Amino acid sequence: MDVIAELLTASDPPPVEHVNPLGKAPVLVTCDHASRRVPKSLRNLGLGAESLKLHIGWDIGAADVSRGLARRLDAPAILAGYSRLVIDCNRDLDDPTSIPAVSDGTPVPGNQDLSPAAKGRRVEALFRPYHLEVEAALDGFAARGIHPAVLSIHSFTPVMNDFKRPWHIGILWDKDPRMPVPVLAALRREPGLVVGDNEPYSAREPAGYTVRHHAVTRGLPHVAVEIRQDLIATRGGTAEWADRLARVLTPILEDPGLYQSKQY
Repeated sequence: MDVIAELLTASDPPPVEHVNPLGKAPVLVTCDHASRRVPKSLRNLGLGAESLKLHIGWDIGAADVSRGLARRLDAPAILAGYSRLVIDCNRDLDDPTSIPAVSDGTPVPGNQDLSPAAKGRRVEALFRPYHLEVEAALDGFAARGIHPAVLSIHSFTPVMNDFKRPWHIGILWDKDPRMPVPVLAALRREPGLVVGDNEPYSAREPAGYTVRHHAVTRGLPHVAVEIRQDLIATRGGTAEWADRLARVLTPILEDPGLYQSKQY
């Protein structure tokens, strides 16, 4: 039996969402934690629906920001279709948080004592299709002689371990300065914004799987964006931040010198 068919029923949506796939900009938007959906066969992983709506289930608001940004930039976007609790598309497969038994103090019953075969079904049905689509999109750019910019969109909780995070947005990066340095400068010119440089997370610990596996290995210009979740928990908030990111990114993306393959 097909591994995907074993995990996903006919009524389950596909594992990947494409937005604006014919977008003309030399840019790819990705969103690893876009959805809180769980395959029907996994029965919500034993969690209540309210738990899945929390930050442990997805990056709140990140999907709508990604969709809005893709349309504003006329760029294609690829969004993961299922919850990070089923399998985290931004983690290495040998990372203990790839399929977490406990997430931010919440036990996940459906992830307890999984067999290698059960883990493998999630990899083949959800993780691999997402990354194959990202790879295919980048291969499509390469076939046209384009080295696109990769924008990885995430969100973070306002409070973690009783610490109230002051940042409205964080820019995560490691060695390649081409996008993060001008993006940080532009955001800091926006009135009233508190901007984190590798805050509240660092891309030097190392970077997430998607950026490292797809952008860094190809030498593509890239940046990971983290937006505080209370700012994008509504349609109005996601539209405001998609507008802001498009405004900040547009002049940076207009530089033809950006689109080169470089290793740092």
